Amino acid sequence: QVQLVESGGGLVQAGGSLRLSCTVSGSIISIYVMGWYRQAPGKQRELVATITSNGYTNYADSVKGRFAISRDNAKNSVYLEMNSLKPEDTAAYYCKLDRRPFAYWGQGTQVTVSS
Repeated sequence: QVQLVESGGGLVQAGGSLRLSCTVSGSIISIYVMGWYRQAPGKQRELVATITSNGYTNYADSVKGRFAISRDNAKNSVYLEMNSLKPEDTAAYYCKLDRRPFAYWGQGTQVTVSS
């Protein structure tokens, strides 16, 4: 059974930083694309960042230059370093394992940025 567990969310003031972690069990991650997504209340879930098996990264325009995704295949984990946080970054953040045609999601971790 594949499980993804996110951690590291919380309440932070604007301009602050947080580091999210996602640890996967039940599957290796080394050959798959991993991603972070977020969903704010009343909005659709949106892509934040992805990282391929060879470390190629992709970011939403809204987070470029502020967020950094990374992975540690030995720890079966992926991370999201978030800097210069803004109130509009407030959302539930979800980790995704892309094993096409299947996708596996974590339960989410809440990030709240106060102004």
